Amino acid sequence: MTSAADIAENLHRVRERIDAACQRAGRSPDEVTVVGVSKGFSASAVVAAYEAGLADVGENRVQEASAKVAAAKAQGARPRWHLVGHLQTNKVKTALGLFDIIHSVDSLRLAEVISREAGARAPVPVLLEVNVAGEESKFGLKPDEVASALARARALPNVDVLGLMTVAPLAADAEEVRPVFRRLRELGRSLGLRHLSMGMSDDFEVAVEEGATLVRIGRAIFGPRPDPFQAPRPGSQ
Repeated sequence: MTSAADIAENLHRVRERIDAACQRAGRSPDEVTVVGVSKGFSASAVVAAYEAGLADVGENRVQEASAKVAAAKAQGARPRWHLVGHLQTNKVKTALGLFDIIHSVDSLRLAEVISREAGARAPVPVLLEVNVAGEESKFGLKPDEVASALARARALPNVDVLGLMTVAPLAADAEEVRPVFRRLRELGRSLGLRHLSMGMSDDFEVAVEEGATLVRIGRAIFGPRPDPFQAPRPGSQ
């Protein structure tokens, strides 16, 4: 298990790498939010990261987050919680009670359910997930579906679409996925959207160079995931 001191040091190094990527791209580091993805890690790890200055934490699964959010809160950690994994429509109500922002709205139907379940509460901040690379194993809208889905989602009363999200293919060299990030940036810009959620532990520097405003980083902050999360898998942060 990664110690609190190691988590703090890892977070510091991640921010240094983001600063360098921003400098190369002519951007301000203030434009980039680090979302520490705590999938497979304990609430204590979340608390350690929060105490080290991590204000945003992401989870992939509603079920895992249910206990972790409460446990972290009991230990004094109150980060903004981001849902970054696939959300089933039958778990929307629970998710709305846990998360401050949902990155993974991969269909108009899901956006409609979120709007309906949100009721009279403030509009739910969301991002539309785009399957830029067209991988069959990934969720998300096709790039040519986004404009129509955005227009219809913006008409929903309780959803606030902030931007777009994508999960790049696994690659031995992060440069191989630069075109994926660039395509999402171009798409977001053409639609007047501010936020881009893209980039994980193996490729976040390239994502930042291409315009990411939210980077979803797990292993580079929290260390290797304990079993059964040890093996790499599509969409792992």
